[in-house]
Amino acid sequence: MAGKIQSMTPKEIVAELDKYIIGQDDAKKSVAIALRNRYRRSLLSDEMREEITPKNILMMGPTGCGKTEIARRLAKLMKAPFVKVEATKFTEVGYVGRDVDSMIRDLVEASIRITKQSRLKEKYDIAEGIAEEKIIEAIIPGSKKKTQGSKPKSPFDFIMNSGGYPSQKQLYEESRAKEADTKPEDRDVEMAREQVRQQLRDGLLEEQFVEIEVTDTPKGNQLDMSNEGMSIAIGNIFGDMMPPKTKTKRVRVKEARKILREQEAQNLLDMDQVTDEALENAEQNGIIFIDEIDKIASSSSYHSGADVSREGVQRDILPIVEGSVVNTKYGPVKTDHILFIGAGAFHTAKPTDLIPELQGRFPIRVELESLTKESFVQILTVPENAIIKQHKALLETEGIKVEFSEDAIDEIATMSYLMNEQTENIGARRLHTILEKLLEDISFNIPEMDEEQITIDRAYVQSKFMETIHKDDVDRYIL
Repeated sequence: MAGKIQSMTPKEIVAELDKYIIGQDDAKKSVAIALRNRYRRSLLSDEMREEITPKNILMMGPTGCGKTEIARRLAKLMKAPFVKVEATKFTEVGYVGRDVDSMIRDLVEASIRITKQSRLKEKYDIAEGIAEEKIIEAIIPGSKKKTQGSKPKSPFDFIMNSGGYPSQKQLYEESRAKEADTKPEDRDVEMAREQVRQQLRDGLLEEQFVEIEVTDTPKGNQLDMSNEGMSIAIGNIFGDMMPPKTKTKRVRVKEARKILREQEAQNLLDMDQVTDEALENAEQNGIIFIDEIDKIASSSSYHSGADVSREGVQRDILPIVEGSVVNTKYGPVKTDHILFIGAGAFHTAKPTDLIPELQGRFPIRVELESLTKESFVQILTVPENAIIKQHKALLETEGIKVEFSEDAIDEIATMSYLMNEQTENIGARRLHTILEKLLEDISFNIPEMDEEQITIDRAYVQSKFMETIHKDDVDRYIL
């Protein structure tokens, strides 16, 4: 699996995460080392590799400080199967509460999707050529006589016709038919096709309509057994006894190319190979992010009511984190080498309130700091997907250029910081609240606006929040 995991050094991983997440260096360092250890493990001998299990991480920090974002960016970076689950989902009573095995099933589904997509990309070049031939066939159909000799034989033909072997007479007739086929008009068809092929490659026929044959997959033939992962496609019960149904579709050439390329690439795929590879990828490289893990910690020694349910969920999660085998519809999956990242705010509960066995399974503890005013200024401007860049891009689609002055950014950061201090601390999400309110009127009035450029300064920011800021007590921001 060494080629599978990109061999980035821990410093390179942190540098990549820095593009999207401000601060939280300790958490970034821990996840970077965890990932590098996976790469190191992949270079070991098979016996040693089996012995080394990943060191799971427990992140503690207030909401909106980047816990989920770190895990998500990490998975994207490594192209690893990634699943985020809420621990509270498993505490719901009755039919609503999910079975803890479902997190592994979701991971396998994610892995199948990633593996299938990468395999399809490899097949696209071959599929492109087949799709082109089918489009040419649709524009200039070939001679119909060719299908005459090779029509599908029924089982009765097989029995009646000397065990399916062609007779002398039949062979003679077929050879005569072939000779008759090589007529001048066939050569004309070939020349016309060559011309169409050239026009297709030059992009001259993109808007022309063609009729293509596509595989008809009826929707909604799933028979759900009301158990997770236990759904049966009724069409699959009889296997491949029935030939696949096709239907004709009238579409433009550019759409036909996409549809046919996708269809042909699917036909070229070996799904057994994809499944084997995906299961291996999920077992060795999978990352499961268990959010709100503090909500299943019992905050007192006296257990009653919901606390019993919470402890039950911890006991259910324990074997999966420890390492067990979970049955999925693609086959059994071992959870020994999956990396688990637990995260929670831990306001009321402490990590020590988790059952000791589960605490022991998360040996690496990382505390994430609350965001400061300086962090907010950076979040607004520095990352690749900075919030201000997003809003500018959205408004530019309608021809309005919005500029933020430095003092406006400073004022937004100050407001966000103070609001988090005075009311609930919702971290970086507070910036979304303020920017939406700030740009509300501009977004609403865009169609009638004459200005093409708007500059937002400190005075504009303060005027927008005049009602929510009390003159006598500037510290009390309420939003």
